[in-house]
Amino acid sequence: MNDIWYDEMEGRMLLYLLSVAIISISTLYCVKKKLGTNHGYITYIILIIIHRTTGPLAFPKTPLASKGRQVHMDTFDDRTSPAAVDGMLEALAYIVHKISCEISCKCSGGGDAHATTMVLLNTLSSYSWDAKVVLTLAAFAVNFGEFWLVVQLCTTNSLAKSVALLKQLPDILEHSQTLKPHFDALNKLIKAMMDVTKIIVEFTELPSQYISSDVRPMSIAMAQIPTAAYWTIRSVVACAAQIASLVGLRHEFIPSTSEAWELSSLAHKVISIHEHLQTLLRLCYRHIDEKKQTEAYEGLVHSFQTPQLDNLKILIKIFSLGKEYPHLLGPDKNKVHMDILRRKHVLVLISDIDISQEEFQVLELLYDERVISELNYEIVWPPIVDRSTWNDSYQKKFSSLQLNMPWYTVNHPSVIEPAVIKYTKEVWRFVKKPILVTLDQQGKVTCPNALNMLWVWGNLAFPFSTEKEESLWKAESWRIELLVDGLEPDLPTWMKEQKVICLYGGEKIEWIASFTSATKMVAQTLAIGLEMVYVGKNNAKERVRKITGLINERKLSYNWQDADVWFFWNRLESMLFSKTQHGKTNEIDVIKQEVMTLLGYDGSEHGWTVFFLGSTEMVRANGDKILSSMQNFRHWEDLARELGLIPALRKHLEGITDDHHCTRLILPGVSGGIAEKVVCAECGRPMEMYFMYRCCVD
Repeated sequence: MNDIWYDEMEGRMLLYLLSVAIISISTLYCVKKKLGTNHGYITYIILIIIHRTTGPLAFPKTPLASKGRQVHMDTFDDRTSPAAVDGMLEALAYIVHKISCEISCKCSGGGDAHATTMVLLNTLSSYSWDAKVVLTLAAFAVNFGEFWLVVQLCTTNSLAKSVALLKQLPDILEHSQTLKPHFDALNKLIKAMMDVTKIIVEFTELPSQYISSDVRPMSIAMAQIPTAAYWTIRSVVACAAQIASLVGLRHEFIPSTSEAWELSSLAHKVISIHEHLQTLLRLCYRHIDEKKQTEAYEGLVHSFQTPQLDNLKILIKIFSLGKEYPHLLGPDKNKVHMDILRRKHVLVLISDIDISQEEFQVLELLYDERVISELNYEIVWPPIVDRSTWNDSYQKKFSSLQLNMPWYTVNHPSVIEPAVIKYTKEVWRFVKKPILVTLDQQGKVTCPNALNMLWVWGNLAFPFSTEKEESLWKAESWRIELLVDGLEPDLPTWMKEQKVICLYGGEKIEWIASFTSATKMVAQTLAIGLEMVYVGKNNAKERVRKITGLINERKLSYNWQDADVWFFWNRLESMLFSKTQHGKTNEIDVIKQEVMTLLGYDGSEHGWTVFFLGSTEMVRANGDKILSSMQNFRHWEDLARELGLIPALRKHLEGITDDHHCTRLILPGVSGGIAEKVVCAECGRPMEMYFMYRCCVD
């Protein structure tokens, strides 16, 4: 019995607090309407009041809340002057009292609900639809609040007890079991009425500069709000009639099942209206967000096109667009103000969270070297991710990357606004492969992707501008030092000893064994020094690792570690993209042509090789040609003794006709684009262009 008593007391308290909430909501709404202040304020107040008074009856999340605008319950305490509230209530008291009397009068006599609703709408004809609903709710709250004040206080207050006696109100506890379905239905309907009222008001709060009333879905909502208002006011009439029916039934209370059914039926209808309006509101917010993002994107474009005194404004636009306190996480993972990057060269590392370990390690090495070289640049990482698929696994991966990065990062990928993501993809042409956009001390983009020159020249390319890249290429030639860079520590010694250096690749161990054996035999016959290095194959780490193991086991040649193999091929691709960005054509650019030839060899199913003697004397060939040439060395041995190995091999290869060949050049999708015309390394004819999509888990 005690449990039932406590349950009923909780139900009574909830309904009482609900009436307080309705009064508070209506009062604040009317005050703010009269004061002409921002209606969004009252939307937050509604949520706060419901949270503090009803607990379980609080509003569910709305599209407004889902936009990341968190409601802090103490934000709006005591913001409205009591004197201002009193003054506004004086002005509004008449209409609220009039509607309250209309409701009491019409509902006490059991009149027609539709007729009563139309009377109320006629009385409020000069008000907007949102005001009609709020004022009606306020008027109902007066009656509802008076009723529950009496019910709550009649056991402890003599005046309330006398009023209850005069009104012949039934004892709530005495009729707890019979009244429970009625109050449950009443509670549910009032909650639904408040939901609809709130969402109608929220439609009026939408910023007109981003969505007008004649734009779908706003126009659809505006057309349906009168219906929603009608059924909300009709529900107020039903609730008021339910409360009025309790008067005079102190001793002979006979519950009506039809009344509870009517309330439940209305609640179902009003809930359905709310759900439909909520769907339209979500669409409106989506439209508003799109407009805001378009505005933000255009603002970002304008900022980049406008000369700046320093880089701070641009950096804030990229990393803290719309944020009040722009900050980053420093190398020590503490928050730092973006001002720390003012007037520095900033390299913006744009990638997703799948940046490779090899890229990370090489970039980290170059970043650390900048301190020794006293270079004034910093790297900042804004990860570009799909928010809709973000989950705990991605969060864990992001946190791990962030923890290990020695440069500046954002606190979380969500701080990168959609407008910035759009800019990185449409202007900087980021797709999947990481890019490094260079900003000078004034925030001007000086290179759309400095990773290319970083991989080729390292920190020698500082300040990583397009002009610096151009000057570096002018000083370059196709030579073994450019191709190998510092990957082979013994290279200077081999060159000093005038040894022939052979770099080769492929993934068929049978070809590798045959080629290395035949080539060593040729070198032995000519009594020349020879060093052979296996450089692997691009994007085939596991296969290359197995082949390297076999090469070591059989002692066929030297080979490189995984990271060196990756860097070799990545540098080749970077050379090609760097050259392409400068508009060099294949026919007149030897370096670009040689790079494309090696990449084309790697794209085929066969092996390949390139021989160097000294810095620039070289010859190259695909696997079949070079193996055949070495195995048939006796046919050109005399020429080799006369001219030397490389010139003789070049002349021999020129005499071999190959009518049947298939050369493929496979390049990753990156920013910058590829030349439309690419010629075959074997025959010089233009190659056809195809698109390939690959998911390769090696």
